[in-house]
Amino acid sequence: MLNHGIIGNERILALVSPEQSIDWLCMPSFDSPSVFGRILDDENGGRFQIVHAIQGNNLKYVENTNVLRAMWQNAEHGYELFDFAPRIVRGLSIDSPPEIIRILKPLKGRPRLRVRFDPRPDYARVKPEFSLHGETVVVSGPDLKFYLYSNLPMDALLQGNEFILDTEIYFVFSCYRRENHPNLAEANYLLDSTIQGWRAWAKTCSLPTFEPAAVLRSALCLKLHTYKDTGAVIAAATTSIPEALGTERTWDYRYCWLRDAAFVVEALRRLSHLTEGEAFIRYLRNVVESGPIQPLYSIHGHNRLEERFLPHLAGYKNNGFVRIGNAAFGQRQNDLMGEVILCLETFLTDPRIILDDEASIFPLVERMVEEAIVSAPENDTGIWEFRSMLRPYSFSRAMCWVAIQRGSVLARRLGKENHALRWEKIAEQEREIVLRRAYNEKLGFFTQALDGQYPDASNLLFPTIGIIDAKDPRFVSTVRKYEELLMQRGLLLRYRNEDDFGETTSAFTICSFWWCEALALMGELDEAIELFGRMKRYANPLGLYSEDVDPSTGELIGNFPQAYTHVGLIHTAMTIGELLEAREGRVRAWT
Repeated sequence: MLNHGIIGNERILALVSPEQSIDWLCMPSFDSPSVFGRILDDENGGRFQIVHAIQGNNLKYVENTNVLRAMWQNAEHGYELFDFAPRIVRGLSIDSPPEIIRILKPLKGRPRLRVRFDPRPDYARVKPEFSLHGETVVVSGPDLKFYLYSNLPMDALLQGNEFILDTEIYFVFSCYRRENHPNLAEANYLLDSTIQGWRAWAKTCSLPTFEPAAVLRSALCLKLHTYKDTGAVIAAATTSIPEALGTERTWDYRYCWLRDAAFVVEALRRLSHLTEGEAFIRYLRNVVESGPIQPLYSIHGHNRLEERFLPHLAGYKNNGFVRIGNAAFGQRQNDLMGEVILCLETFLTDPRIILDDEASIFPLVERMVEEAIVSAPENDTGIWEFRSMLRPYSFSRAMCWVAIQRGSVLARRLGKENHALRWEKIAEQEREIVLRRAYNEKLGFFTQALDGQYPDASNLLFPTIGIIDAKDPRFVSTVRKYEELLMQRGLLLRYRNEDDFGETTSAFTICSFWWCEALALMGELDEAIELFGRMKRYANPLGLYSEDVDPSTGELIGNFPQAYTHVGLIHTAMTIGELLEAREGRVRAWT
């Protein structure tokens, strides 16, 4: 089960299970080889677990932070465990060393514990060597060394011997050798400072009046997916958790999709967090100006992400098909120009942001718009990254319109009137093509491809991007038809037609949030609120979502946690909140 919590500090991410096991950790960065990979192989993937005999579990986040606290107790014994990645505010900068800290604190009695410290570097492809240097355990992998510091006697730690927790115990797991051995006081200082830092960040979130707690947890989750060194935003922390069990629908999501990243930074911008978007725009300019635009890049901007299988790993729940890399980097996805321009437009027109070299953005804008004009009539692989099914996808054509239309807005802002006039005319032509050829009058809905016949949930974004009003009869009819054709047990599938791997059976969670937001924009606010409440039940106990849900079981599947899903939650909650305030007259202070 994906009941894990996630900890991190904008350099590394780790998944912590309710059984107190670090089941996934890549170091020194998001897309590095895993050191602990139990989530992809229960026996051989590697873990870092605190083992005990007390029943039950109580894993929660320290309020308004990305610090996890597990508390275990019975009538006689009790203790708590804090897990976090240090993130320390130092003046105007953030110190985020690539390390994980665990602190055990006794609460009552004399609980007996043991440690299962079983790192398996390089995706468990090599057997590590252990050496003891004073009070430090050195784990030697193929290219990196890892260091474990603790005040627990090393024989108890390495041999997994049982010990009595009668004083605080800390562990610091790092990929860098520290000049000075850390101590308990420092570990607790880092814990307190990390809590304070996350709470300071949370205080600056401008939350909606509707479901603010769920939005804040989603915002904290999104922040963990941003990579501070370059400004990249990854799609998810994991690789190869399948879209559907028993299939080869497994992908590596530890990279920066320009589409997903643009949606993430817009969600954070709406919550009044702007630095993430500014950093992403710098990353965006670096990667786009270095060569042909492609759907995704590494967090460091590398453009070759060759896909490989790791057959020695059993896979999530023995599913197999563990992949690293992602072949989608070489695909043609014509919607990309639209997302890039949307990102630039919202930030350039936000009065809170000042760019000293705003005019230097225009060559990038011009390139994106001209590429959209050329690409619009061409077939592509679409938002769902079909591997062989090139079609004139409706959403891709609509996003080309977005690139051209919003590009004209930016051109006028930047004093390029001739460009603005030309692009406006082309944009109007493109809009007419989309609305005429994507809508099937006989079927009564917008279709997956122009002049097509299949439904596709991505078309639910049409009002959000502005190509049609949500109350237009064509869109209303589309939403109601999709409920008949795509809904399965209260969840929305992406599409029904077969793809490269056959029939799709899982519900892509963000699609249900798109559906929810569409209902709200249509004026069906009470229906949207009821659907949002249903969707909240598909979060794990910590408020985190995966990519997909199995409609037949309600099980979370797909890579986890999925940034895209949390973006959908944020946008939907904010839309519902704004419409509720207007309906109820809460449009003034103190109302």
